[in-house]
Amino acid sequence: MIPIISTIPLRQMASGDRLSLQVYKFIGAQPGKKVYIQSNLHGAEIAGNAVIHQLIDFLLSINDSDLIGEILLVPVCNPMGTNERAHNFSPGRYCVYEFKDWNRIFWDYEKEADNLASFAKTQLHLDLEMVKQNYRALIQQKFAQLLEKINSPSSVLYTEKFRYQLQSLCLNSDYLIDLHSSTNQGLNYLYYFRDREASAKYFLLDLGIWLDEYDGDAFDEAFIKPWLALEECFKQLGREIQFDIEAWTLELGTGMQMIPNAVAKGLKGIKNYLLQKGVLKIADFNLDNTHSHTMNFKTRSKVTKYYAPVGGMIKSRVELGSEVKAGELIYQILSFNKEGKLPTVIDVCTQANGLVYDISINQSVNEGEFVIGVSS
Repeated sequence: MIPIISTIPLRQMASGDRLSLQVYKFIGAQPGKKVYIQSNLHGAEIAGNAVIHQLIDFLLSINDSDLIGEILLVPVCNPMGTNERAHNFSPGRYCVYEFKDWNRIFWDYEKEADNLASFAKTQLHLDLEMVKQNYRALIQQKFAQLLEKINSPSSVLYTEKFRYQLQSLCLNSDYLIDLHSSTNQGLNYLYYFRDREASAKYFLLDLGIWLDEYDGDAFDEAFIKPWLALEECFKQLGREIQFDIEAWTLELGTGMQMIPNAVAKGLKGIKNYLLQKGVLKIADFNLDNTHSHTMNFKTRSKVTKYYAPVGGMIKSRVELGSEVKAGELIYQILSFNKEGKLPTVIDVCTQANGLVYDISINQSVNEGEFVIGVSS
């Protein structure tokens, strides 16, 4: 199967050079669901680029009759962040001009939908597919208005142009997958939204963190939050519904690295997800038995991030993936005070039982810097 490849201009730099997106669209022989997959929204988080490359190779090897619907792939979706450097390091988490997190800038329709309850009442007795079509048209109509400001003489900040370009590619999708990595050293896991646990298992990862709290400005949140809000409106009106609309953020390994194991897990999980959702229809193509796969589900609001109480060097620390108990020693800081005293070792213990899912790369910390993340 051969993709349609398109290049979308993003930004002209002061030097005259232009940054662009490259998009790969695979269209199946039969219409169906639309899938959007992007990687590298944060500059240091490059593992997803390898996943998309291998996914492209896989899709090139199958027939268009094996794909039901469309798959849109966008590697290196943020060239500004990807190209950012500080000596040998690739930070790229923030737009340095505006000092905004690249994944906290996106347009959320639900924040502007002051008539959502009224809309839900008009759709109450329609079939689910018709409701979805009507609501999507409403979202896209409102989204199109953003272009008026972008094209006005006063124009807008770059982050607003950037978000418009990315969101214009995915608004009509059914399934969205945003590929990230830990800024530090992290496990392979995913973030998911309410009532989507069954689909979360399709990715064959060991850990899933439910986003029970969010502001709607992240890419996955901005995509699915309006649909969750409409589901809630219908529930209040006495009709239980769930749209077949899903958004996922996969966290694959460590920043600035394409760890083979993390890439393999991401690729395998996406393939299985597409199979289980009916996007891929390939005879004799089997992966692990999804239904027997067990997944450890945690909750975002119960994640505790530990920050250094003093400045110093991390002397010892529990390993990534460890299960810890309340009161257990999880790390020590070697503190070189400037008080005419000998260096001291500060012990830090856990507040509650949990799983160590994220640890800092840098073992030199200033007071108040991140050291370890524990999900209870």
